[in-house]
Amino acid sequence: MEAEKKKIAVIAFGGNALLPENQKGTFQEQQANADVAAKSILKIVQNGYGVILVHGNGPQVGQVLVQNEKSADKVPPQPLDACVASTQGTIGYILTTALRRIGKKLNNQVEPVAILTNVLVNPQDPAFQNPTKPIGSFLTAEKAQKMKDTHGWIIVEDSGRGYRRVVPSPKPQKIMESEVISQLARAGNIVIACGGGGIPVAIIDDQLVGIEGVIDKDLASSLLAEEVRADLYIILTGVPQVAINFGKENMQFISEMTVSEAEGYMAEGHFPPGSMGPKIASAIDFVKKSGQKVLITSAEKLEDALMGQSGTYIVP
Repeated sequence: MEAEKKKIAVIAFGGNALLPENQKGTFQEQQANADVAAKSILKIVQNGYGVILVHGNGPQVGQVLVQNEKSADKVPPQPLDACVASTQGTIGYILTTALRRIGKKLNNQVEPVAILTNVLVNPQDPAFQNPTKPIGSFLTAEKAQKMKDTHGWIIVEDSGRGYRRVVPSPKPQKIMESEVISQLARAGNIVIACGGGGIPVAIIDDQLVGIEGVIDKDLASSLLAEEVRADLYIILTGVPQVAINFGKENMQFISEMTVSEAEGYMAEGHFPPGSMGPKIASAIDFVKKSGQKVLITSAEKLEDALMGQSGTYIVP
């Protein structure tokens, strides 16, 4: 007998949820952080949803790139798209084991599965001529020049903290495995997909090939939510609610806003590009295309937000 198809919730959360800046980033630390995240994710399952998780990988892919640099004289360095694939595998492993472990403790047996996800991009995307996404560790001016000369890296000075490599961040066009992801989630599985925004691939000379770049996780998760026809798109962030005039005396938290209100606040500069801006933009895009709603909240307040007692809903 075929399992009853469930509603779908797509949940996006950052790579720093598993590897915060104040930690060394050991495997054990990431496992412990995954256990905390698993408790929040299981609350969605308990609310009757099939769940698709989209995780960031910024800190993790940075670690892989450092490993690449340090071992370059012993093993050939891997291209960036392969590094993204590597983090998808590692983080997928961490999350699936955490979900099984915490599910057993809470008597909520789940079947998590991680899907290596390719995301189609346009090889003519302007991002390839104008790389802007900082990745990897901070470099001294001397080291930066060496990497520029030997590897052809594009280097920028990053907010007075040192020099960093920047790479293209092309816009996602299509999630290659979206149909399989949808089928698994609607059958009641927890699916981990599109990790780190997905592995960027492009069609060049009629061949599908990997291409070096990092896709924005918020844009990728919004597109995935659209393609799987999600009933709810959840963006987990560091704050329980979205606010306007953030950090000022007249700061105001918002429990619900329409797409037009959100666009108005964006135009007024309330959601900067480096923080809440990409999340609001991806939420607006999803609501416009799907007619469904988006919830933005923190992992700690997710249960309250599902009951309408916290979080910010963006609605048509």
